[in-house]
Amino acid sequence: MLVSVGSLSLMGLALGSMLGAASRYLAVEENPLEAEIQAMLPGSQCGQCGYVGCAQAAAALAKGEAQVTLCPPGGKATAEALAAKLGIKVDLSAVVDSGPQIADVTEEICIGCSRCLKVCPTDAIIGAAKQVHNVIREACTGCSSCVNVCPTEALSLMPIPVTLQHWVWPQPASSAS
Repeated sequence: MLVSVGSLSLMGLALGSMLGAASRYLAVEENPLEAEIQAMLPGSQCGQCGYVGCAQAAAALAKGEAQVTLCPPGGKATAEALAAKLGIKVDLSAVVDSGPQIADVTEEICIGCSRCLKVCPTDAIIGAAKQVHNVIREACTGCSSCVNVCPTEALSLMPIPVTLQHWVWPQPASSAS
């Protein structure tokens, strides 16, 4: 019994140290600019930019293969921050900034087809087949993936309602003297 426990412990120690050494010597160097750009993106993995997720979009931005206005959920603020980070000038006149939004289900016309459940990247929609669906507001990123697949147009994007938790004291208007 002690021999088997000892041999398994020795094998675990030997294999663990080999894996540790391999991870150190075979590590792939990543572009630090990609990581910084990915941190600036919303992270909703919605695919509206034409890439599978924010990591691929960040890689394309770092290589110069994509424009900084590629992220609809990010809006003008993200485009401006990306342009400043990459040191380029960008025309933001075509970028529509609707502000933060979340999906909303009109329960009277929801037929429970479950198409929205399959496309939501953050699993913010709850419900079952042939049942009325609902949106978890804290998990919704406003990517509009669900709105595009709803056959009855029961889903729509609406501005985030101002509640006590989201209310911010408005900044005073600057007085020019």
